[in-house]
Amino acid sequence: MKFANFKIIFVLAVSIVLLTSCNEEKKTNEQASIPIMDFAQLEPLLNQKNDTTYVVNFWATWCAPCVKEIPYFEKLNEEYKSSKVKVILVNLDFPNQYESRLIPFVKERNIKSQVIMLDDPNANYWINEVNPSWSGSIPATLVYNKSKRDFYEQEFTYDELVNALNTINLN
Repeated sequence: MKFANFKIIFVLAVSIVLLTSCNEEKKTNEQASIPIMDFAQLEPLLNQKNDTTYVVNFWATWCAPCVKEIPYFEKLNEEYKSSKVKVILVNLDFPNQYESRLIPFVKERNIKSQVIMLDDPNANYWINEVNPSWSGSIPATLVYNKSKRDFYEQEFTYDELVNALNTINLN
């Protein structure tokens, strides 16, 4: 009888360990939902030639104006989700801040827009490739479709963001 109880306790203990490890694996998979890309991987997302308008914001968690405007991009993403508008938030935090800053930031604010971390040390190259007039300061936003591109090196209000979108879509 005591041996049978030991078996039950053993099976329960093993089950708890397995469930805990599955939860840890799930956390890792959630974190993996924010891809880390170099510029060569990101560049195709900046040059789509389809019937969608893209709003690509370059930001960082340590940038106060960036953090202030993130809700406006989220609102735009929500309000235009049935239109052919796609919001992409390109994070420029340091790669060693991925787990300590970026993941918690996205989770705490329940960000629904696509988030990508750009990890490419050759900023002198890719900043110019995004837009030759870009000084490298953030926030910065590229709004484009297959026929027009506008670049903004500024912080947006929601109304300014909608105006930028409407300017691109008036073709």
